Amino acid sequence: MTNLAPEAVGDSGTAPGRPGTGTADGAPVLSAAPGRRPWTSRRWVLPLAEVLVSVVAALGYTLLCKHISVNPLNRIGQVSGLAKMQQYAALIGLPVLGLLLHTAYRGTLHRHRNVKRLVCAALAGLATGVVAGGIVVALRGTPSPLGGQEGDPSVLVDMANSFLHGEGMSGIYPPGFPALMALWAKVRYGGLGGSGYALHDLQIFFSALVGPMAYAAWRLLLRPFWALLIAVPASILFLDPIRPYSHVVMLVLLPLLGYCLREMARSGARSVKSLLLRGAGFGLVFGVLFLWYSGWYVWAAPGAGLLALFLFPWRKGKEARKRAAVYVGSLLVTAGVVGAPLLYQMVRLGSQTPDRYAYLSVYVDPAYVLGWASDRSGALTYENWPVSGEMAGQTGFALLLLFGVGLGVGLGLRDVMVRTAAATLAGAWLARFWFASHMAHDKAVQLYPRTTWIVMYCLMILAVLGLMSLVNRGSGWAERSLRPSGEGARARVVPRRAVQQLAAGMVCALALFATMGASWSVNRYMPSADSNEMGVDAWRAHTVNKPDGKCPRYSPYKKCAEVNIQFWKPNRDDGKLWCGGIPYKDWPAVCGRKGPS
Repeated sequence: MTNLAPEAVGDSGTAPGRPGTGTADGAPVLSAAPGRRPWTSRRWVLPLAEVLVSVVAALGYTLLCKHISVNPLNRIGQVSGLAKMQQYAALIGLPVLGLLLHTAYRGTLHRHRNVKRLVCAALAGLATGVVAGGIVVALRGTPSPLGGQEGDPSVLVDMANSFLHGEGMSGIYPPGFPALMALWAKVRYGGLGGSGYALHDLQIFFSALVGPMAYAAWRLLLRPFWALLIAVPASILFLDPIRPYSHVVMLVLLPLLGYCLREMARSGARSVKSLLLRGAGFGLVFGVLFLWYSGWYVWAAPGAGLLALFLFPWRKGKEARKRAAVYVGSLLVTAGVVGAPLLYQMVRLGSQTPDRYAYLSVYVDPAYVLGWASDRSGALTYENWPVSGEMAGQTGFALLLLFGVGLGVGLGLRDVMVRTAAATLAGAWLARFWFASHMAHDKAVQLYPRTTWIVMYCLMILAVLGLMSLVNRGSGWAERSLRPSGEGARARVVPRRAVQQLAAGMVCALALFATMGASWSVNRYMPSADSNEMGVDAWRAHTVNKPDGKCPRYSPYKKCAEVNIQFWKPNRDDGKLWCGGIPYKDWPAVCGRKGPS
């Protein structure tokens, strides 16, 4: 069975600091003085250090990018800004990676493991810190948020204004982020009129924290390298700085579900008090995440719910069933109480708010789940995107990913996280095609293209866990089958130092990917006047007046828009699809209805 437990110092079978532990090259380590324990031996110290290092790396890099002085509205300025960001990343990252390599080649096993934990945490923070820093550069000179006063950001601002006006929740939309916007606008910008400026700050702040949050969630189940291997690519790929609160819920929800299912399976060995506290704690977390963004619960619930029934200890005796019920009941009751305001709204108004907005991802083959195009898709159309691959339309990346999924299911199905990802994938897959198949009849999209993200995330999880299972089984086979007999029977077939050196090299490669991928992500949001490009959101931020009534420093206009104070109102439902990104003359062929006159 693949070991998914977090790495503990000295988990090779002997405790650190005792005779027999040895360094990575076999040298003995002297025992610690009697009665004295190293401060890192306390269970909470290193996990807390990982969290702090990751958060400081993310926010510190973001603040550093405030010193990049370029005009973000011309391309030369944008390129110079991107280059400066890479220079900053190298100046921070190279010494960190150098320390990792030094301990891998020269340090003791104990020291290297501690360093690796902190280095991986720092890289997780830097990965999304670069994205957040890029938004700082793109919005240089303007206090307005990505999107300005148009599109989804304007809706969020209107919702925050409604909170400031005492009108409460905005329909069935999760209230957590708009409420925080309202609070920050009141504290920092004087209330009404400051919601847009509050959104600007929170877009940057929470974009930076996506990597640390994803890494911390995966560290509940995986060792540092494997947690980093999932957290960094997923954070960079799925992070949307316009709505950074949305995807981070998806990123942390799946590992939290896997961890809770594992706790349920182990509940028979815990006291009732412990189960009540654990269940209430995770119920609080799930309830807060539900208020933060509830959409991923809809797609994850079918598969995770069935898996929970399957994993419930039905056959382990009455006492085990009772304790598992206590844990699950405590979790569900707490989550239900915390999420009650939104649950009530969804029951009361859910059927009255259908999603009828179509865009490029709605027009393409619904079986394509390895790419995403927003309603600002540039020159892409459903006729030229996605690009057809070499094998039945599938690209080499798709085939490699699916091969990794096969490894995960084939070698690691006994692991709870493999089961969680597979069950979530199956449930979201079926929900996707159920809504898509009813779209023509119901004239409603119902957000089904968003399952692309959670399906791809599950595929990535399964592929990484498959690779991890292959490595663990391969090393175990080598130790069992190739170990010599006689006096050398205790010697390792695969030298530990060679393993840690290889792992350090892989961390370096992942760090290089993180800087390249983050730069790609940032480049998409650099200001552009083209309304079909993602950069239009940053461009619009430069067209809204500052609090002093003047245009932003780099504004392309001499006269900018005044800050609007509007309150959220539900859109009127006309029962028809709206086909975004399609010329009105083509609506009959694409949308099945005439375009608006």
